[in-house]
Amino acid sequence: MRPLIGVSTYLETQARWGVWTLEAALLPSAYPRLVQGAGGLAAMLPPDDPGHAARVVGRLDGLVIAGGPDVDPARYGAERSPRTGPPAHERDAWELALIGAALSAGVPLLGICRGMQLLNVALGGTLVQHLEGHAEVVGVFGGHPVKPVPGTVFGGIVPEEVLVPTYHHQAVERLGAGLVASAHAADGTVEALELPPGDGWALGVQWHPEMGEDLRVMRALVAAAS
Repeated sequence: MRPLIGVSTYLETQARWGVWTLEAALLPSAYPRLVQGAGGLAAMLPPDDPGHAARVVGRLDGLVIAGGPDVDPARYGAERSPRTGPPAHERDAWELALIGAALSAGVPLLGICRGMQLLNVALGGTLVQHLEGHAEVVGVFGGHPVKPVPGTVFGGIVPEEVLVPTYHHQAVERLGAGLVASAHAADGTVEALELPPGDGWALGVQWHPEMGEDLRVMRALVAAAS
């Protein structure tokens, strides 16, 4: 049986399709296609009452926290930088609750870009609010190599240096409690982090695997969820 993988969504005040311009919970189609291509069933998880997170996660086999807007710096005790984007309060609250529920229940978790940053914040870590060179053209995914850390879960999934699709201007600063860095960019930026084996299956990647053709990270989540 294919495991059911929940993927968190955007919540936009104005989205356009056909003749409509309405508020919408949406998700780029590359996310469910990645889940499906890796052998899972994809379910969208739009923002909801954080108090419902444990019940939602209890129905899932695995969880993906998708990319999106900057995390509110108040969530990690920092003053807002002028370079930080507008807050997404509903997403922050909902996705942090989903992460907490997944960690408590031992449900395998993958954080993508913003999702990795939220995983770090959920465990007490902090973020760099602006980083040059990882989003070179507005609205266009770039690419750069990341080098895995040997002996980590990610290093076992992707043992070689690999070129990844990337688009972000924030990054992990101080690691959250229990997390270890498992890949770096050439400039030292943490590009993947994880809980050590034995502490549950939780992995975050700073890049966007849904925008590439390498299925190994998602296949690892699907395998853990199975």
